[in-house]
Amino acid sequence: MTNPTPAEAPLVLAIDIGTSSLRAALYDRAARLVPGSRVQLANLVQTTPDGGVELDPLLLLRNVEQTVDQVLARAGAQVSEIVAVGFDTFWHSLLGVDANGNPLTPLYTWADTRAKGMAAELRRELDEDAVLQRTGCMLHPSYFPAKLRWLATTEPDYARVTRWVSFGEFFYLQLFGAATVSYSTASGTGLLDRASLQWDAEMLRASGIAASQLSPLSDLTPASGLRSHYARRWPGLAALPWLPAVGDGAANNLGIGATSPDEMALMIGTSGAMRVVCQPQRVPLPHGLWNYYLDGKRTIYGGALSEGGGVVAWLWNNLKLSQMNLAESEAAVATMQPDAHGLTILPFFAGERSPGYAGEARASIIGLSLNSSSLDLLRATLEAIAYRFASVHALLAGIVPAAGKIIASGGALRQSPVWAQIIADVIGSPLQLSAIDEGSERGAAILALEAVGALQVGVTEGETTVSYQPNANNYAAYHAAMARQQDLYAKLVKE
Repeated sequence: MTNPTPAEAPLVLAIDIGTSSLRAALYDRAARLVPGSRVQLANLVQTTPDGGVELDPLLLLRNVEQTVDQVLARAGAQVSEIVAVGFDTFWHSLLGVDANGNPLTPLYTWADTRAKGMAAELRRELDEDAVLQRTGCMLHPSYFPAKLRWLATTEPDYARVTRWVSFGEFFYLQLFGAATVSYSTASGTGLLDRASLQWDAEMLRASGIAASQLSPLSDLTPASGLRSHYARRWPGLAALPWLPAVGDGAANNLGIGATSPDEMALMIGTSGAMRVVCQPQRVPLPHGLWNYYLDGKRTIYGGALSEGGGVVAWLWNNLKLSQMNLAESEAAVATMQPDAHGLTILPFFAGERSPGYAGEARASIIGLSLNSSSLDLLRATLEAIAYRFASVHALLAGIVPAAGKIIASGGALRQSPVWAQIIADVIGSPLQLSAIDEGSERGAAILALEAVGALQVGVTEGETTVSYQPNANNYAAYHAAMARQQDLYAKLVKE
């Protein structure tokens, strides 16, 4: 067995704050993970019967602090080689803070659907297509306008909120006492004009807030000079540049090397997404897609699914699949023929995002019989989510036709070759699995290296492992089943 290539100084610290877990690690100037440096902690996600999906911002802050503590402890003398810090957070998080940066509300995640009534109200009041063309975002409960309207009527401390922030901004407020919001994070709020890169006046009015209640906008301009508490805790990081947070999806594209218009990223973690990076362009955005930013010069077209590995985890926890190990369930599901179960599933456990953006939608299963098994449900769910990806892929191909190469990543997909093959068959295109196990984390590292001019040329090119080739016979079977799903969707969701 060969020894790994030694890390090349300088190093950067990358922090990846996802919905279900967070991780941090050191990377060298070639954007290679420093072996043994990664630390990962699970987040405690709280759900409510009415569609709430929240995190405790102070608990999440403590987890981030502890994660950084452990990475630095593992680094030892290598701390002196760290030259910058980059981080990403999950898009669309919303938190109200007071004048001192203290949280007054829970941290609301993208999966929280309690603002669905306000999203419907906004759709009645505004021209949704005009909003989409300006902001790159639909009128949906995952975005700020609907959530802010909902909070105005439900949050007891709403009037005391001085600023509405993402978790990345909240972390920055703790570190430096001030915070800007990157174009990347702001583009996922539903409040940013994507042409001018300024807060959108109509959407601010519709949301019931002023621009002064949001952080100043910036590109990825680093801050430095940690407040005394953190300077004592992390002396090796005290004077270093810290980049503002970017959206985790943007970082993922960069980390796996899907950075040109001919490369499409497909990611399945807790949720799912398909994204293409290109230069800003003024093309009509079709209903069902969004347009966010990586930084001030790079834009991202894509679609996001609320359903992904989180739905599969729900099946494991509630259908006794946990009695099998992963290898056993994979082997069993692999023997099943496409659509042999006869089930039709709408996998909207957390409402729908792309392509229909029906936040009020809920999961439905049609075709159950006494012969249906938990494995049938698992296989049918994997197929059902693949059909949603196929719809997003078709929309993306219409506006970025060069994106013929699909690079796949995400823990949920990495653990399930069967699922990767199903998606390749459904889309009808080869699927290349990225060799990068934590794309968002690596993307945050690359941005930090870029910011300090330390990036080794060529490291953003992605490496892939196995390639899944589509099976033409399976493609036909799946598209017949996909038509059933679309018919059920029309009956139950878009009547």
